[in-house]
Amino acid sequence: MYAVILHYKASLSEMDRHVDAHRAWLREHYAAGHFLLSGPQRPRVGGLILAAPMERPALDAILAGDAFAKAGLADYEVIEFAPTMTAPALASLAEKP
Repeated sequence: MYAVILHYKASLSEMDRHVDAHRAWLREHYAAGHFLLSGPQRPRVGGLILAAPMERPALDAILAGDAFAKAGLADYEVIEFAPTMTAPALASLAEKP
């Protein structure tokens, strides 16, 4: 599983010009089961995506397809982790010992 932290490199007005395409990309990957949650940071200096387990090259290819990446507007920090505890509603995501 991955936490993907987006760091914006452009003004919010520039980011907003690409946000509809970014959201369409998010919807595509929610539908494919790749993304579990996402949202902007507060203050709005970037965003966060929780991505399902997959091979890292597959995630990198998905991230390269984001409108923000294509326009060079964001950097993506990827943190791989193995959840071992969760809230009951997320229990299926935790690794079993």
